[in-house]
Amino acid sequence: MTLDEVDEFATSLPGCRRKGHPGRVAWYVDDRLVVRQDLPGTVLVRVDFADRERLVDAHPGTFGVPPRWEAHQKVQAELDGDADAIREAIRLAWDFQRR
Repeated sequence: MTLDEVDEFATSLPGCRRKGHPGRVAWYVDDRLVVRQDLPGTVLVRVDFADRERLVDAHPGTFGVPPRWEAHQKVQAELDGDADAIREAIRLAWDFQRR
């Protein structure tokens, strides 16, 4: 998955808007983070803890939780991982931010 594909999917979700600048692009709904560019080749997706654990368990090659994000409701996704799983995580994050 590429950042362009992340953009295409995220902005297809009602109310989800792209912000940021090159190298630090992010997508928000109602000014609440859904997904943002992180380390090269990764994005950070804001999901609740239960969804995060489920995603990591189901797709360990795609998702992980670096130590600095353990206390946060975020999961790191490898863009070269399962694109459908990344889209699922983004959709979960979008839904989480709309609650």
